[in-house]
Amino acid sequence: RCDRLYNDRPWQPANGLTGEAHQCVKCKCNGHAESCHFDKTVWLRSGQRSGGVCDCLHNTSGHHCQHCQSGLYRDPERPSTAPDSCRPCMCNHAGSTYCNPDNGDCVCKPGVGGPHCDQCMLGYWGFDEYGCKPCQCAGDCDPYTGDCMFGSESDHNSTAENHLFRTEERFSGFSHPDKCLCKQQAPGSSKLFCNVKYVYAVKVRVLGAHDKGSHAEVDVKVLKVLWDNSCLRLSRGNRTLYPESWTSRGCTCSVLFPGMEYLVVGHEDSIVKPWRPSLSRKFHQLLKTKCS
Repeated sequence: RCDRLYNDRPWQPANGLTGEAHQCVKCKCNGHAESCHFDKTVWLRSGQRSGGVCDCLHNTSGHHCQHCQSGLYRDPERPSTAPDSCRPCMCNHAGSTYCNPDNGDCVCKPGVGGPHCDQCMLGYWGFDEYGCKPCQCAGDCDPYTGDCMFGSESDHNSTAENHLFRTEERFSGFSHPDKCLCKQQAPGSSKLFCNVKYVYAVKVRVLGAHDKGSHAEVDVKVLKVLWDNSCLRLSRGNRTLYPESWTSRGCTCSVLFPGMEYLVVGHEDSIVKPWRPSLSRKFHQLLKTKCS
């Protein structure tokens, strides 16, 4: 018989006549198993190349322990073979439909927001296992009762840091985009574009925002750094952006919607466009060639 971790092929004794050793072959378990067993069905489906099924440890699953168990995700900061590479998802079970097993991002139910899908977005109320219901108001409503809240009432109940905003998904424009209108800067000609001396270009996903009284802070997850000629040393992960302008309605300019992905090219002035691969190639080419 073969050793505990060497059952990737069916066992056969060595052939003394032909000299074939029929060596035992180690299972491919990615460092997450101490033993494996041979499965004839898996062997036949693979075209008789591999039949080992790993007895997975470390909250992993799959024939080769290549996946994390349900409710966990693979930590991109850890080696895939590390014992602690599978981490628990932080998604609220009632408010989320899915946890991305590759990065732990939560996919929220309708009307639900926040990085962990644990609260109603602005313009919604009644958080439960079915999501949140839209406010039947021209503006915001109480997140627990659904009662409409209007300007003076919202001002009276707000603090200096949370004027008109609540929780992490704080864009009234998400429910009422007609109230969030701004004239966004156009790229213009390549000469005008280069004269602004943009120093970074990143692909981001908007997580939420905070009203700070004199300005808005927008929380984003940097998904990809396309260009970085700044002292910021940008990298993938969560960061805070400061939009060029904002209004008392809780709108940013450019209008940024939670959950959406954007290309952000910036310095003192910034250009924000909904993410499209073709747009990113255009800006990258400008920054790398015509502006260098």
